[in-house]
Amino acid sequence: MSTAAATGRGPGRGCRALRTPVRAALLLAGLLITGLAQSPVPALPRRGFWALPENVTVLEGARAILQCGVHAPGSAVQWAKDGLLLGPDPRIPSFPRYHLEGDPARGEFHLHIEDCDLSDDAEYECQVGRSETGPELLAPGVILSVLVPPKVLQLTPEAGSTVTWVAGQEYEVKCVSGDAKPAPDITFLQSGQTISGISANVNAGSQEKLYTTEAVARVTPHSLDNGQLLVCEGSSPALDTPIRASVVMNVLFPPGPPVIEWPGLDKGHVRAGQSLELPCVARGGNPPATLQWLKNGQPMSTAWGTEHIHAVARSVLVMTVRPDDHGARLTCEAHNSVSAGTQEHGVTLQVTFPPSAITILGSAIQSENKNVTLSCVTKSSRPRVLLRWWLGWRQLLPTEEAVTDVRRGLAPGSEGRGVWGPGGLAPEEGGLRGLPEEGTWGGCRLCWSPSVTSLPACQGLHGGYISTSNLTFLARREDNGLSLTCEAFSEAFTKETFKKSLTLNVKYPAQKLWIEGPLEGQRLRAGTRVRLVCLAIGGNPDPFLTWYKDSRTVTEPRQPQEPRRVQLGSLEKSGSTFTRELVLVAGPSDNQAKFTCKAGQLSASLRLVVQFPPTNVTILANASALRPGDAVNLTCVSISSNPPVNLSWDKEGERLEGVAAQPRGAPFKGFAAARSVLLRVSSRDHGHRLTCRAHSAELRETVSAFYRLNVLYRPEFLGEQVLVVTVVEQREALLPVSVSANPAPEAFNWTFRGYRLSPAGGPRHRVLSGGALQLWNVTRADDGFYQLHCQNSEGMAEALVRLDVHYAPTIRILKDPTEVDVGGSVDIVCTADANPILPEMFNWERLGEEGENQGLDDMEMTSKGSTGHLRILSAKLDQAGPYQCIVDNGVGPAARGLVRLVVRFAPQVEHPTPLTKVAAAGDSTSSATLHCRARGVPNIIFTWNKNGVPLDLQDPRYTEHTYHQGGVHSSLLTIANVSAAQDYALFTCTATNPLGSDHTNIQLVSISRPDPPWGLKVVSLTPHSVGLEWKPGFDGGLPQRFRIRYEALGTPGFLYMDVLPPQATTFTLSGLQPSTRYRVWLLASNALGDSGPAEKGTQLPITTPGLAQPSGEPDHQLPTEQPAGPLGLPLLPVLFAVGGLLLLSNATCLGGFLWRRRLRHLAEGISEKTEAGSREDRVRNEYEESQWTGDPDTRSSMVSTSDAEPYYHSMRDFHPQLPPTMEEVPYPQGFPGLEEKDVPFSEHLYDEVDGLYDPPRAWGALYDEVEMGPYGFHWPEDKYGDPRGIYDKVAGDLDTAEPGPLPFELRGHLV
Repeated sequence: MSTAAATGRGPGRGCRALRTPVRAALLLAGLLITGLAQSPVPALPRRGFWALPENVTVLEGARAILQCGVHAPGSAVQWAKDGLLLGPDPRIPSFPRYHLEGDPARGEFHLHIEDCDLSDDAEYECQVGRSETGPELLAPGVILSVLVPPKVLQLTPEAGSTVTWVAGQEYEVKCVSGDAKPAPDITFLQSGQTISGISANVNAGSQEKLYTTEAVARVTPHSLDNGQLLVCEGSSPALDTPIRASVVMNVLFPPGPPVIEWPGLDKGHVRAGQSLELPCVARGGNPPATLQWLKNGQPMSTAWGTEHIHAVARSVLVMTVRPDDHGARLTCEAHNSVSAGTQEHGVTLQVTFPPSAITILGSAIQSENKNVTLSCVTKSSRPRVLLRWWLGWRQLLPTEEAVTDVRRGLAPGSEGRGVWGPGGLAPEEGGLRGLPEEGTWGGCRLCWSPSVTSLPACQGLHGGYISTSNLTFLARREDNGLSLTCEAFSEAFTKETFKKSLTLNVKYPAQKLWIEGPLEGQRLRAGTRVRLVCLAIGGNPDPFLTWYKDSRTVTEPRQPQEPRRVQLGSLEKSGSTFTRELVLVAGPSDNQAKFTCKAGQLSASLRLVVQFPPTNVTILANASALRPGDAVNLTCVSISSNPPVNLSWDKEGERLEGVAAQPRGAPFKGFAAARSVLLRVSSRDHGHRLTCRAHSAELRETVSAFYRLNVLYRPEFLGEQVLVVTVVEQREALLPVSVSANPAPEAFNWTFRGYRLSPAGGPRHRVLSGGALQLWNVTRADDGFYQLHCQNSEGMAEALVRLDVHYAPTIRILKDPTEVDVGGSVDIVCTADANPILPEMFNWERLGEEGENQGLDDMEMTSKGSTGHLRILSAKLDQAGPYQCIVDNGVGPAARGLVRLVVRFAPQVEHPTPLTKVAAAGDSTSSATLHCRARGVPNIIFTWNKNGVPLDLQDPRYTEHTYHQGGVHSSLLTIANVSAAQDYALFTCTATNPLGSDHTNIQLVSISRPDPPWGLKVVSLTPHSVGLEWKPGFDGGLPQRFRIRYEALGTPGFLYMDVLPPQATTFTLSGLQPSTRYRVWLLASNALGDSGPAEKGTQLPITTPGLAQPSGEPDHQLPTEQPAGPLGLPLLPVLFAVGGLLLLSNATCLGGFLWRRRLRHLAEGISEKTEAGSREDRVRNEYEESQWTGDPDTRSSMVSTSDAEPYYHSMRDFHPQLPPTMEEVPYPQGFPGLEEKDVPFSEHLYDEVDGLYDPPRAWGALYDEVEMGPYGFHWPEDKYGDPRGIYDKVAGDLDTAEPGPLPFELRGHLV
């Protein structure tokens, strides 16, 4: 490809840039060609290859280089792969891993192949293209061989696993290689040794030119191969090191024979009682051997341990050797899962054991001077033992000895000398008479016959020997208590001694016996503790001392609950003296009793003399059931006493005379007595006790018995029977019964008002077991007499019991409201229902605004029965309000009832100074509202005059709204389109009710400067500040503000302080000096100027106290306090005035526009709201009803509601707002002309009328509770219950603890 052609493929802009040079080059080339054509042609150079490519073999992923060097200038050189031309471009774009390297100018066109893979395995040719210098050239084709190593070997069994084979058996293993080129060679290694005779096959791989090799080997594992590897190894020219896959061979083979490792040299010889530990070891084997121990073919232990590293199995048999293990065969067996049979190793035990016991046959107890015969016999032992006898430390010689071989049952040399049996070895001449025909000893079963005198045949155990020895000696008293010992010994048991001992007991009698106790004939008092001791000396066995009482053996009481009068001690020994004690509490039965102590043939006796009171005093009667008037004969008998007693009778402390009677015989060798008495009984005698007393002067003791009289009589009520029961209502009452009767009453029947109460009980009563009547939830209807009928088999009785039910008071009658004219008299009557009715149970309280008690001065409280009176003489206005009647009879909560005292008085019109003038612009676009407020009861009617002429309210420019709020009444006269010529006049408001009338004048004037404030006073004073309070004057119809001017006397110049907020009427002036005289002025100003050049405001002299003087503190919380700050600038009032005028003008324009739209709807909205309120919640007082003063077309209305109270203010730009519909917001919505929110009609505005009318504190709250928003009135919306008919209900049903709030219109003078 030429340069021009390559350049022509570039962008068009490049073509245009090269167009001129190319043309010049072409022109120059043409000239040269032309010149050359005309010149002679030289000889052509030789073409050919100076470096031919060779076959190359590379590994997969390696770099291959095929060399090609040519002499062919100007010819294109390229390579062909399997006949496919790769192109002359050195980069070979179609094969990214191929490229040509070398200098083409030198003819170097070497083919480089990066990262060779199987696709590169092909035949390559280097070709030179045809040119002007010669034809095309072809180099011989060469082969690029790419070697692919096998990546994996697949082994069966799975590589990396462990295979379990049995030694000596043949197994087949297969190994397959992964794809490779050329096919790999596979070799098997068993424990590092090459396996011969494998078969291998080469198969085609997953791709062309790839191959796999599959090889199979047959393996026979041996025990040495256990844990070794079986390896499949693959080798290839493409691998530097062969690849491997292996499995671990787990070869199973049997273990070696077990070996018992006997401790010591004397194999099989052990001692009884020895703890034997025998280890058994089996080496080799996979799995390791399983071991178990057998004793005489029976399994003993199956526990073993394994050391896997050394392939050793070990089991230790731990056993305690016993005599019966003699001759036992201990065997250790070993085998595993591949063992052909069980391998074993055994040992036979030879046990040495001493005799387990030695027995002495015969008795070691014998009377003195008599022979003692004993036999000593051992149990089986191995080897045999010898016997010897000891008495104390003195050895005795046996009369005969023998040793029996248990295995044969014969004693060597014993034939013809005697027979051995359970009683010992019998002498020959005595034969075996009296002995049983069978016996066992030492594990040997013996059989004999009386006719056989030889030793018996013996079938013994453990292969041991039995030794016997007979002994006969004379028993003597001095040998008594010595130890008689049979000792067994043998050379095999040199460190051990086996003995059996008995204590020799030689019998002989006691020598002396006597009793120690009271003297013979001594008198003992019953209950006296008597101690008798029996003593004996000597004797063996110890003499047994027995006590007898009159020939009967003395024993202790068998039952634990019986009184323990006898304590019998045990036999005690002190040296050779024996004692036994008998302690008894002397009783009647011991009188003249003989106590004897016996020890064998010896005995001693003692007789006791006991004095005792009567053992029993019994009263006998001739009749059991008695009735009033019957006579009864009683006899008192004293059964026995020593000495004799005297008998006497008394009845409940009253002595009775009796007659002596003939007694019977007395037990315990004592004396008997008897005495009788005759008595006539009455009902009062029932239950009385007749007491018989038996007195012994010598013993100074008395025994008594009583007889209780059982007199049958009809019921009789006792004097303590309660006839009146008092109970509080709703509680529980119990009507008790105090009745006496015998037998007990069968029934108690109660009746009330002629009705019988069910004895089984009812919902509110039940009759108790004693006849008492129990009532619960008692009501006043249960008050009355209850009649009780009580009856038994002897008769009946009756009684009346009154139930007095006390209940809390309830007010039944209380007239509300109670009305009276000023100066008149009236009684507030309160009638209550209560029980009990107490003279002082009525009390009265006068409630204030917050419910506090205000006292009852100049009032009289009286009561008569259930009615209480509160008498008010010469009623005053301040006595109007709520009163509470409190009735408390001490039962439950007091009853409380509210009553309202209404004091009627003539109208009293208020004359507040700021409201005597109203300012409005007389431009026929503004409106003005005149406020007239008066107090009076009953309701007041307002009339208006202008300059003395009645005002025509039919004129559409005039609208009147009247409000009634309790004793406060208001009239608002709104004048629309105020004209200076027509409306700047003196308006007179007249308030009239049936008791009189009153009026006030209001001047409607033009907008002007404000009037000076008045009433400036000091409310607090400190060394550095002063608190001021004042009353604002007429504001001139515009918003006014206040400024304080002050000076310190003696200091030239004035200081000024603006009051903020502007409407505040209190302010704290700070920054003053102590002990300094000041003069303070208060100035008022609005947009038109200050209060006048001639009047500089109200002046007040002040002297601040010194630092040591106490400061005057304010008596109430000041609503406004302004901290000290920088002095006000002179320009500040001007800025406020200008801003105020701008706001005023905007409000005037807006108000004039809205006035014409809303004026005609104002009265209609008020009328609709008032009528709706009257229909939905009718006010229950003639002073509270809402009503229209004219027909519906008039514009004057009188409204009274508990939800609204008018607010009086001076008019600046007053524009009434049309009320919304009832579905939106309830009337009144408000008036948009008011711009200050927190400007309530404060109490101090009416201070100037305090001298004329001194209203109670409640009046102020009427105004303080009304809050005004910036755009209208916000009347409180309290709802009150219907005051009528409260006392139609029972007062107790009402909640007297928390009376409901009073309606707002009934506060103040109207409650």
